[in-house]
Amino acid sequence: MYPTEPGQNSSASFEDRVKIVRTQDRSPEVQRTAPALGTGVHGVHGVHVLPTLRIGLQRIRPASPDIAWAVFVGLNLVAMRLLSNWQTVPFLAIWISLTVIYGFRLWRLQPTILTWAAVTLATGGIIWVQVLKGQQDADYLAEVPLISLMFLVMVWHGRRRLAATQERLTAMEQVQRISQENVRLLEQQRQFLQDASHELGTPITVALGHAELIERATVDESVAADARVVTGELARLRRLTNRLLLLASAGTPDFLHVTPVSADALVLDALERWGNTPRRWRLGEVAEATVLGDSDRLVVALDALLENAIAHTEPGDLIEISVGLERGNVVLAVTDSGCGMPPTELDRIFRRFSRAQPYRNREAGGFGLGLPIVQAIAEAHHGSVRVRSASGEGSTFELVIPAVPDALAS
Repeated sequence: MYPTEPGQNSSASFEDRVKIVRTQDRSPEVQRTAPALGTGVHGVHGVHVLPTLRIGLQRIRPASPDIAWAVFVGLNLVAMRLLSNWQTVPFLAIWISLTVIYGFRLWRLQPTILTWAAVTLATGGIIWVQVLKGQQDADYLAEVPLISLMFLVMVWHGRRRLAATQERLTAMEQVQRISQENVRLLEQQRQFLQDASHELGTPITVALGHAELIERATVDESVAADARVVTGELARLRRLTNRLLLLASAGTPDFLHVTPVSADALVLDALERWGNTPRRWRLGEVAEATVLGDSDRLVVALDALLENAIAHTEPGDLIEISVGLERGNVVLAVTDSGCGMPPTELDRIFRRFSRAQPYRNREAGGFGLGLPIVQAIAEAHHGSVRVRSASGEGSTFELVIPAVPDALAS
């Protein structure tokens, strides 16, 4: 009994006690449940029982398939014991259900072995008793180790396949990490080239301007000669930074500004720009064709091919420019009658900073970036670049770009 103050009835004292309980227990479960309960003693106990029951149900729920299977096995064991005329039906139902639930649940090895042993002993014990009582043939008892062994073999294969799958997943994760790291490093390299080219551009331009002023203002021939050397080297360095910046930006989304471009106009303009160079220039086949691309980038690519042809020829050698159509592609070709290249050089000339024999020196061979720029521009246009050459027989470089259909071009 709860003590009461003089002058208070037992009902008021009990209500005060319920208020104290509600004030002390601030859990959300109690606050939602207490107003719905009465003021009796059973209502107060319900406040604490409901959360406990709910927590217990939440813990049992993940194991509900295992519990249901255990109940199913128990019923079949009872059927095996009481209904011997059913023969193998409950026995096979137990083992088939064990195989099915293992396929879905994939227990760890120790619970699997314990479950297997328990099912083997239970089914084998019942059959053994039935054999001793003459209710079943002795041959029926041999099915227990056979089916038990089959289940073990299935478990072994399943775990082996699972281990192999985990190894493949681990290997794929490692490959993915390496790929992501390579992408990160390539992005850092590209960003470095862009930043370096931008940072070098301004001081090179300023130094080149001062060197040109010195060359024009000096009256000392030796100083003028030195200024010309500085001017040449600075101009060369500026071309190098521009090409590095172009290669670094080749993979960016804004690398191309695509519009319909007339291929024959590109060739005619290139011949006009380079026609004063002391070579024998010839205009080959010029087919009227249109490509969908960046006019400025295509001009850079064509100029790089012409610069390469000039570097590998001498005054008086022939350089021919042509435009052709081939299976839906436009082919911009530059052919020269220069020294050519051996077949062993053709696989490496599109690598950055590579120079073909015999022009490996920095004066005649350029930077080794012209052909990589051509390849980058061609691939950005979903095209390609190809070469045919032999030592002493000249070379032919072809820039292959998808053509625009006539209806779309017009």
